[in-house]
Amino acid sequence: MSPMDMERFNADWLKAWTDKDVARLVSFYSADTVYKDPQVPNGVESREALGAYLETLFGSTPPMTYTPETVWGIEGGFCGRWYCDIGEGGKEGKLRGFDLVLLENSLIKHNEVYVHPLTGDA
Repeated sequence: MSPMDMERFNADWLKAWTDKDVARLVSFYSADTVYKDPQVPNGVESREALGAYLETLFGSTPPMTYTPETVWGIEGGFCGRWYCDIGEGGKEGKLRGFDLVLLENSLIKHNEVYVHPLTGDA
């Protein structure tokens, strides 16, 4: 995947997160994907399990707007850093996050999410 393709993939993928569009979002993942984030540190395995997790997650969270900061290629995929405004204009908080994304046939085979809250104007 070229650097431009990685940036486009990442931006489109984060837009699906922002839109809370489960069907579109899981289309970025392989059928046998492994997904981990702070809510599911042991992970969920399979596109179907990820979809069920996301339905629950999105139903219990306020609007969240993800903005890509940077991506860089690694063997087998890319890493991406992003910011997230929680609630309208970030009124409910802000996050900075990092994704490890391993690809297979242009789909996410493995995704680990690392995130932390920001305070002030960070």
